[in-house]
Amino acid sequence: MASAANPIAPSVFKFLRQLARNNNREWFAANKDRYVADVRDPLLAFISAFAPELAKIDPRMVADPRPVGGSLFRIYRDTRFAKDKSPFKTHAAMSFRHAAGRDVPAPGFYLHLEPGRAFAGGGIWHPQPDTLKQIRDAIAANPERWKRASRAKGCALDDDDERLSRPPRGYDPEHPFIEDLKRKSFTTSTSFSERDACAPGFVREYAAACKRAMPLMAFLGAAVGLDR
Repeated sequence: MASAANPIAPSVFKFLRQLARNNNREWFAANKDRYVADVRDPLLAFISAFAPELAKIDPRMVADPRPVGGSLFRIYRDTRFAKDKSPFKTHAAMSFRHAAGRDVPAPGFYLHLEPGRAFAGGGIWHPQPDTLKQIRDAIAANPERWKRASRAKGCALDDDDERLSRPPRGYDPEHPFIEDLKRKSFTTSTSFSERDACAPGFVREYAAACKRAMPLMAFLGAAVGLDR
């Protein structure tokens, strides 16, 4: 069962497991009330519970508990250009963006929940070319600051982020952080078990993971023109 401190319960993962086995519109329509009660509403409550913790980390980041247009991602997949036409995501996720995020491609926090695992993320994933250049320029010009931000305790960059096979054009191939300049994303993450995600203290544990990501978040924010 969910606790007063953490609205996420095993029923979230139970529903997602069943959805993975029945990923069709007919099954979802018959079980939509369960989705709302067991997944959507508990995660909206989690967003509300996390909001005061987020305000302590960075008051300019937004936890929006609206069911549409807020921090919670839609369960519906965009299949227009996908080979996989399964209509629903088999995970649940939420993001917490900078208040200026609609006008500036700002870094954000992320929480991913799927059967068997969960993870917290922070940073910028696959930025557009102009934003990617801003970040690369900031790394190239400020290697020591980048080292402090990306090698801070608990803030290591993800190893599985995509990279170019060659140094990007216009950057010194001998730069001490050339491997980072090849990156297409700049993210850090913390893994949790399904049991962790359902534990009473998970709101605080997630907040702690976000706080550890702040050196990277601050560097990226400054790189894209945010005053952090």
